[in-house]
Amino acid sequence: MSQRPLTIVLATGLQSLIALALLLAGGYVLIEVLLGRATDVGYALPLTVFALGAGAAVGYTAWGLFMLHSWARTPVVLTQIFVCVIAYYMWTSQQYAISVALAVVAAAALVLALAPSTTARLFPGESGRHDRQS
Repeated sequence: MSQRPLTIVLATGLQSLIALALLLAGGYVLIEVLLGRATDVGYALPLTVFALGAGAAVGYTAWGLFMLHSWARTPVVLTQIFVCVIAYYMWTSQQYAISVALAVVAAAALVLALAPSTTARLFPGESGRHDRQS
């Protein structure tokens, strides 16, 4: 097995943390529905399906990044952009602690996913090339 840069391992950990949060949120809503405590089942069931599906997809991209698949970096970066949007809306709803936590995780994951060592490992032969054809 090839050596993974620390940036990839850490980015994978943060992406996995987001996947876990989505899966836990989906599971929580599902339990609330099953126990009859959901106020609007018509809203809660699609939310559950969406959260569980998103958690699985985000987890899959974390696995792809950990396995050094180059395709995984784009969905990891997009996930972090979406997390930044959620952090903004949490801030505007005066949920500052959650907002700051989300923003810090997203910023760290973006820096790690776009770090030069990550790029060099995922895209060997492409980093540093500035060839121009006439």
